[in-house]
Amino acid sequence: VYIVYYSTYGHVEKLAQEIKKGAASVEGVEAKLWQVPETLSEEVLGKMGAPAKGDAPIITPNDLAEADGFLFGFPTRFGMMAVQFKAFLDATGGLWRTQQLAGKPAGLFYSTGSQGGGQETTPLTAITQLVHHGMIFVPIGYTFGGGMFEMENIKGGSPYGSGTYAGDGSRQPTELEMEQAFHQGKYIATITKKLKGSA
Repeated sequence: VYIVYYSTYGHVEKLAQEIKKGAASVEGVEAKLWQVPETLSEEVLGKMGAPAKGDAPIITPNDLAEADGFLFGFPTRFGMMAVQFKAFLDATGGLWRTQQLAGKPAGLFYSTGSQGGGQETTPLTAITQLVHHGMIFVPIGYTFGGGMFEMENIKGGSPYGSGTYAGDGSRQPTELEMEQAFHQGKYIATITKKLKGSA
């Protein structure tokens, strides 16, 4: 299972790390973190106050063909995936032509700046990318149980996938959001293992 992400300020990266733990907790499943290439210059990132990138390797489109399942993560830009991730997916035309990703399960996770910032529109609009590749979208639905109904505290995520709120950048993923991310990793790893075993 490949956990492929783009993170500007580290929120999506934290979710990705927890998702990896969840996926790796399933016996017989190997989970690997990847980052998509950055499209902004160091100068621009510096002006934005973005921290240094994590140490996950940079993925190329052809690397995707090696995986049996995926979790794709990105921050929201105006209710849709960040352009860095879209640029990476736009480069997967060769995989699309040869249908190398068709039939493979994929889930989504994300970060938004506010409660109305796209916790549902971001994954909903990202599904089109999976559809054109013939991938199987795997939402978490309400499998996270009571955590899906949290009303006392702000919690990111939705039936589409795990998520967090960044606010002005200072808010970090909460314990409950991290638990949901772990659950999502374990959930898609279990489904990926079943599909791989029945192939």
